[in-house]
Amino acid sequence: MKIMIVDDNRTYLMVLRGIVNNIGDHHISVFSNPLDALEAAASIEFDLVLVDYLMPEMDGVSFIRALRQLPSHRDQPIVMVTTSEQRETRIAALDAGATDFLHKPIEPVELRVRVQNLLGLREAQTAMRDKAAWLAKEVRQATQDLIESQRDMARRLSRAIDCRDGHTGDHVARMAALCRIIAEGLGLDAEQCETIHAAAPMHDVGKIGIPDFILQKPGRLTDEEMAVMRTHVSIGEAILADGRSALMRCAERIASTHHERWDGKGYPRGLAGQQIPIEGRIAAVADVFEALCANRIYRPGRPPEDARQFILAGSGRHFDPACVAAFEARWSEILALINATSDPLTPAIALAS
Repeated sequence: MKIMIVDDNRTYLMVLRGIVNNIGDHHISVFSNPLDALEAAASIEFDLVLVDYLMPEMDGVSFIRALRQLPSHRDQPIVMVTTSEQRETRIAALDAGATDFLHKPIEPVELRVRVQNLLGLREAQTAMRDKAAWLAKEVRQATQDLIESQRDMARRLSRAIDCRDGHTGDHVARMAALCRIIAEGLGLDAEQCETIHAAAPMHDVGKIGIPDFILQKPGRLTDEEMAVMRTHVSIGEAILADGRSALMRCAERIASTHHERWDGKGYPRGLAGQQIPIEGRIAAVADVFEALCANRIYRPGRPPEDARQFILAGSGRHFDPACVAAFEARWSEILALINATSDPLTPAIALAS
């Protein structure tokens, strides 16, 4: 273990070092100047500190107070060595962070016993800290494994729905990436952006309950067929309802509200403005834009610039103006994503932002 001894009296410094050196195999650093000791403590974590009270550059109380300000020296045992018996000095030292006291002249047996006891305390403290750090790491890893398993399940389920829907290319991955870009543009925190990105691929999970002759129809749907198609929202909400994780609760909000409109003319509930959860407002922009750009069995995809103008025109009516502003602010990033992941049949584009 590392021990620091600070005393401007070189004789006492050598005496203290000699006594401590006989206790065990420890690394001992001695300093006659407390400022030099503080500089060393800034880069070295000492396990025990012995410091004199009366020193010319800085007294022991001030030294202890300064040492305790270092993040690496908030818990270590600190012993102040002093000739003073004054109660005020002891109280000031304790208030600064001293753990124990020794009086000059030093009694070697007492010094050895106290140092041994304090080093034992430090060993126990370090072991407890290391165990706590290990447990925290294990909990973080277990939590991350659980989150990743949920995301993996979401990705696989979304791919199945994407294939059944007759989409070409990775529709859900593009839509989820767009959601993340818009969420970041809105200034949402990193965890919320990550959750939205992971949950967004499940936005159309309810399509699993739509008959194939409607879901894969190559032409325009009739009014009756459109009414059936719109039930995928409530089906998806029912599938994802009562989720216990933040990811599943977010996925439910997206699935149930991504077809609502800012002006209240959407479905299934006709929610308006901020009645619509932020995740649903983000997904509405991302889903419509991606759908416009993507090829479908009944029509080719639009050029991204055309789809962009559609989104901008819908601000304040179809879409949340803040989400549209975030979409527009990150347009170069969005265009790069669409160009990099376009379906094979999408016309080649090279549009400036």
